[in-house]
Amino acid sequence: MQNIIYNGIPKNEKVTIIATFGDFYKIQYTTKINKENVEITGFIKKSDAKLAAFNFDFYFTLVCMVFVLLLGRYIIARVKLLQDYNIPEPVVGGILAAIFILCAYQFLGVEFKFDGSLKDPLMLAFFSSIGLSADFASLKKGGKMLGIFLVVVVVLLFLQNFIGVGVAYAMGTNPLIGMLGGSITMSGGHGTGAAWAATFSDPPYNFAAAMEVAMACATFGLIMGGIIGGPTARYLIKKYKLKTPGKEHNNDDPHGFETPQKERLITPISFIESLALIAICLLVGNLLSDFVKSLAPSFNLPTFVYCLFVGVVLRNALSATNIHHVFDREVSVLGNVSLSLFLAFAMMTLNLWELVALALPMIVILVAQAVCMVLFAIYVTFRFCGRDYDAAVLASGHCGFGLGATPTAMVNMQTVTSHYGPSHMAFIIVPLVGAFFIDIINAVVIQLILQILPM
Repeated sequence: MQNIIYNGIPKNEKVTIIATFGDFYKIQYTTKINKENVEITGFIKKSDAKLAAFNFDFYFTLVCMVFVLLLGRYIIARVKLLQDYNIPEPVVGGILAAIFILCAYQFLGVEFKFDGSLKDPLMLAFFSSIGLSADFASLKKGGKMLGIFLVVVVVLLFLQNFIGVGVAYAMGTNPLIGMLGGSITMSGGHGTGAAWAATFSDPPYNFAAAMEVAMACATFGLIMGGIIGGPTARYLIKKYKLKTPGKEHNNDDPHGFETPQKERLITPISFIESLALIAICLLVGNLLSDFVKSLAPSFNLPTFVYCLFVGVVLRNALSATNIHHVFDREVSVLGNVSLSLFLAFAMMTLNLWELVALALPMIVILVAQAVCMVLFAIYVTFRFCGRDYDAAVLASGHCGFGLGATPTAMVNMQTVTSHYGPSHMAFIIVPLVGAFFIDIINAVVIQLILQILPM
C-alpha cells in the first residue's frame, strides 16, 4: 500500500500499485460513491506519481536503529570534541538520521514512517534496570551527607521547573516547553525526557512537538553539563584555597567508580536470569500502572516510574531473603542497550521541522538553566555539603547530572580527582543519587508542578 499524489486522485488517497507497464503504473484504490465503497482501478504515468511515504516494518526499523548506533559510534571515534563531552552514540547518529529525513521531507516530499512497537518496551526496560541496581544496603555508606545532597538536589528540581515554566509564560509560549526544558531533561536526561515527551504528546496535553523539544533540550544539557562541571570545581578550589589530597593518592583504597575492578563473566544462564528480572518489572509495572489509572484517572504518573519502583522492591526483596544476587553489571548492560536503542529510535524519528517556531523560547530557557546550575552549584551545593574539597567535587558532579546525566557527572568528578586527588565520599553519593533517587523524586516533582501550574 502506497501513498500517491496525482491530479486525478484525491490528495492523500491510499492506493495500491498492482503492476508496472512501461511508463505507467496500474493502480487500485477504494472510494465512496453514493455512500457506497467502490473499488477503482486505473493507470497513471510514473512521471506523474510521487511517493509520499515509506512505511518501514519491525525488522527494517530494528536495522535502522542499530545502524544509527553504529554510525554514532563511528563518528564519535573520529571526532575528539564529541569524545571529550561524552555525547551519546544514539544522539550523534540519531541527529544525522533526523537531518537526512528532514532533507528528504523538505526537498523530495518523502516521509519515513517507522514501526514503533519496540519503543515503549525498550524505555521501560531501561528504567527497570535502574530500579534493579538500587541496593538499599549501600545507602549506609553515604551517611548524613547523602541526605543533605539529596535535599539539595530536590530544591534544584523545583527551581528548574519554575525557571522553565516562568520563562515560557513570560515569552507567551506553551508552558509545556518550559516543563520539558526544566527538570525533565535537565536533571532527567534523554531517557526521562523521551518518556515524558510521550506523555505530553497524548491527551490531555496534545503537544505534538514534545519529543523534538525534549531531545533538543536534553542534548543541550548533556553538552553544558560536561562543560561547566570541571571549571566550577576548579573555581571553588582556587577561590577558597581548599586543601586537596593530591593526585598521588588516587590509587589508595579506591571505591566504586574511581577505578575499574575485575568483574565476573556474563554467561547465558546469568543473562537469562537478569532478563527475567527485567521482564517481571515490565509486566508488574504495566499491571500496576493500569490498576492505579483505573482507581485514580487524574493521577497521570508515567508507566516507567512503576517499572522502576517494582525493580527497587524486587532487588531489595531478593537481597533481604538471600534468594538471588542481582548481577549489577549485567543488568546495567541490558539497561544501557535498551536505552541506546530507544534513543536511536527517538532521535531518528524527530520531526525537526516542528522545532523552528520554538527555537527562541528554547534557547532562552536553556541559557537560563545553565546559568542557574552554575550559581546553584557554587552557592548552594558547595556550601551545604561542607565547603571542603569533597563538596567541590560534589558540585562538579551535580553540574553533570543536574544538566545532563549521571555518566557526565562521573566524568566531571574523575577529571577533577585526576588533578587534585581522590574524593571517596563524592563517588559514593553521586552514583546513588544520580542513577536512582533522581528519577523517582523527579517524577513526583514533575507531577506536583503539573498539578500546581495551569498547563
